[in-house]
Amino acid sequence: MLPKYKKVGKVLSVSMVAVLSLSLLAACGKKDEAAAPETNDTSAVVATYDGGTITANEFDMEQRVMKFLYPEYAQMMEMDDFKDYLVRQEVAYEYLSGKASEEAKTAGAKTATEQFDKMKAQVQADQWTEMLKAQNLTDQNIKDYMTRIMTVIKDKETGVTEDAIKKEFDTNKDQFTTASVRHVLINFTDPDTQKERKKEDALKIAKEVKTKLDAGEDFAKVAKEYSEDPGSADNGGLYENTPVSNWVEAFKEAAKTLPINKISDPVETEYGYHVMKVESRTEADYSKLTDEQKETLKSQLAAAEIDTFMTNELDKIVKEVNLPKTDKAEEGTTEGTTEGTTEGTEGTTGTGTGTEGDKSKTDESTGTDAKTDQGTKTESDATTGDSADTSSK
Repeated sequence: MLPKYKKVGKVLSVSMVAVLSLSLLAACGKKDEAAAPETNDTSAVVATYDGGTITANEFDMEQRVMKFLYPEYAQMMEMDDFKDYLVRQEVAYEYLSGKASEEAKTAGAKTATEQFDKMKAQVQADQWTEMLKAQNLTDQNIKDYMTRIMTVIKDKETGVTEDAIKKEFDTNKDQFTTASVRHVLINFTDPDTQKERKKEDALKIAKEVKTKLDAGEDFAKVAKEYSEDPGSADNGGLYENTPVSNWVEAFKEAAKTLPINKISDPVETEYGYHVMKVESRTEADYSKLTDEQKETLKSQLAAAEIDTFMTNELDKIVKEVNLPKTDKAEEGTTEGTTEGTTEGTEGTTGTGTGTEGDKSKTDESTGTDAKTDQGTKTESDATTGDSADTSSK
């Protein structure tokens, strides 16, 4: 497994738990004219592994499905080393799904169908048809891919114990702690001129905001007047009942620790200065987790086991990979950009720039969402494909 694609691999392999409509919509209108594979596959073998092979047509199908589900990775799929990673990932899932129990196969098919139906329902029928046409795919192609992924996840979940789930919860409590927070953001970039604002100038405005709030002025009114966070300013600066793990570190820590209803000193993040007030906070309690939340934790543990397999065992399974090489001149035009993209995905599937930006973790959860909130949201990992946060500033 290529180390630099390790977290990308988690996103691609596990985020089927919650596929994001935003990613799908981003693919609309992108036409890839790859031909659908023939029924009798006589294409060349591109990978051989213990117990099977991957043909060129099978790998082509894999790439087209992934471009459909994860359009943000389309450029990376033109790179030779990323293609090598993808074919090895396909080997891993073919191998593991083949060894899965019948119970896991049944559960995987059921979950895949449920997730497929949810995903399709988020997109207008004509858009869905156009997106399938763009990649020469059918509904069944997507379902088959999702079933293979979910079969492996369900199989790995069977070994997850209650104690392991509790331990995972203790490690990721922030994932389930929520808070209602009002804030006023003063950006490091002037939103009117788009010019960089000196830190001292931003801090001066933030202190002016705090003075007004300390004097008793209405927070919602001040936020509408001063805040440069388009995702919350019109709502009086409020983000309500939001998982604190969604936010960038400094904002998250303030949301976790500020006394309720106390006006904070300016909190600095990479986006600017925030003057905050936590109106309520619900601490995570394992005994109060829903069945769905426990399933999310179980999926995260299954994802970790799959990742361990790909890191430690996959090379022993793969006998040969023989992919055609990309023309070097063409590869050079994308390599620099793609490297940046890869690094950016090391902890996120989205491109969030704000208070509700993506979070780096699970996906892996779910998924790949694109955020535009300015100010506090982390770039997510999406380990379990946690459902897409679609609030935008």
